[in-house]
Amino acid sequence: MRAAQLARVARTAAHVPPGQAANWARLRAQRGLLRASGQARQRLLAAAPGTGPVGWPVGYRPLDARLTRTWPPMAELRAGKITLLGLTRDLAGPAGWCHHDAPRLWRFHLHYWDWAGALAAGADTGGNGDVAAAAAGGKGDVASRNGAAGEARELFARLWTTWSTATSFARGDAWHPYPAALRAWSWCGLYAPLAAGGDLAPKLAAALTGHAAFLRRHLETGVAGNHLIKGLKALAGLAVFTGDHQALHLALTRLARQARRQVLPDGGHCERAPAYHCQVLADLIDVANLAEAAGIAPPRDLTAAISRMRRWLGAVLGPDGEVPLLGDGYPVPRELLSLLRPAPPGEEPLVVLPSSGLARLSTGGWRVLADAGGPGRWGVAAHAHAGTLGCLVYAGRAPLVIDTGTSTYEDSPARAYERSTAAHNTAEVDGTDSSEVWGAFRVGRRARAHWLATHAHGGAVVCAASHDGYRHLPGRPVHRRRWTLTADTLVVDDVISGRGWHTVAVHWHLAPGTALRLAGPASAVITGPGEFRVRVTGSAEVRLASAVHIAARGFGLTADSPLLVCRAEGPLPLRIRTVWTRGGPPGEEAVA
Repeated sequence: MRAAQLARVARTAAHVPPGQAANWARLRAQRGLLRASGQARQRLLAAAPGTGPVGWPVGYRPLDARLTRTWPPMAELRAGKITLLGLTRDLAGPAGWCHHDAPRLWRFHLHYWDWAGALAAGADTGGNGDVAAAAAGGKGDVASRNGAAGEARELFARLWTTWSTATSFARGDAWHPYPAALRAWSWCGLYAPLAAGGDLAPKLAAALTGHAAFLRRHLETGVAGNHLIKGLKALAGLAVFTGDHQALHLALTRLARQARRQVLPDGGHCERAPAYHCQVLADLIDVANLAEAAGIAPPRDLTAAISRMRRWLGAVLGPDGEVPLLGDGYPVPRELLSLLRPAPPGEEPLVVLPSSGLARLSTGGWRVLADAGGPGRWGVAAHAHAGTLGCLVYAGRAPLVIDTGTSTYEDSPARAYERSTAAHNTAEVDGTDSSEVWGAFRVGRRARAHWLATHAHGGAVVCAASHDGYRHLPGRPVHRRRWTLTADTLVVDDVISGRGWHTVAVHWHLAPGTALRLAGPASAVITGPGEFRVRVTGSAEVRLASAVHIAARGFGLTADSPLLVCRAEGPLPLRIRTVWTRGGPPGEEAVA
């Protein structure tokens, strides 16, 4: 390994607490031992005998079981195919569970088994997925539903058997702790409609006992974050399923402790990615509801965290009702959002979430979500982007300035770009990233951000913040940004202080369907949600350029969108001011 690579690894490791690093190393060693030693596997399984399947309380349905739109259709599964994350692959025989050439995230989703909810839904509705129509049917419909239920159970048993044949305990993607945890939770929920009372029931129960033994010793304390939440959630679900009250008490206690640690004082999740905030909130709600269904009061720390997370989510939702794509993320279904029950957003012109580093500015139909959070100073920032001091802008209910989003988790040029500073609405200095994002999920040197001012007075809403993510460059540049929002105008002032000659580029990523027309050296016009004039000036000459950026609308889904780049170079301090106002265009030709 070259010296530069070693230095980058060292800068990354410097942010990981020693205990977290030790737990990560222990987990890898344990998995290696289980792969190499049959005796170790036998001891692991023998150490945690089950109490026999009890099942989940009648009537309990986790949130993911209600999201029918996320499941592949039952007809597709019958045909030996499965579509996940927009990619369709074969699912016939043991070979259908390998797919080594597919993206790893796709393989993980395959081994989650949450998609098998399509089989449970098909059994409940006569195979057509229409609950209301099935409920209104007569005797013939009852016979149809019974037949569909038998077909769904048979197909589930066949798929489960081929999965068991194709996978080896504690080996491969299937037995990475994260998919193992999601699969255990899914199987607990699928047991009653698809296995109970049949030949598969004892085999599935034994498999779940094995999952409990594995997960107890493979909790991802080294990664922590949402991965550790998923593991503890699975252990709670398995404990209720088997009637193991001691294991349930331990899982709830540990989950409440993690909720206390991971949920910030302002209600945001510590990974600072709103989509993962929703995922963790759903997990905590699921466990709290399961405990109540089992006749046990959920821990107070757990319910308090849920309340804070709901308030935070209500504060950051866009006026279009969408979850903002800051950091890693994906479009969160409206169906799930309604189940999460975010708090009403309120009408305040300024809402500051200091622990998360977010501020919401609202007035005159404008909405700005300013991000001064940075990737965090401690721990693994796997889902962080180098977008410090970026922002999202809405006009009315429509997005005007957007985040590039996330289309892949594969270590690739697309992943590198989507995490880069250039992919966000902020200032880039000398073509470098404000935080050292590398690989698929690593962050080395990190921007340290600070709020400088936040206030709403006299019809103006103002936020100012700074970060030192460019301190490694000659002259130690510091980026300061000030947002000033009034009923008619958004002014964004960027100042790069320090010493020496530098190049600064401010990027504005516009929503798909927006047209960008350059009209002179220092102004541009945007049409989309109304018409807007953008004027850019600076302490040095600012050159404007239009380009096309690739906006992710989900994993594997992208769309072309306009990009405005405002570039200047000169001695520091260097200032660039961007003024957005409503108004008519000068009439130049549009650049698609």
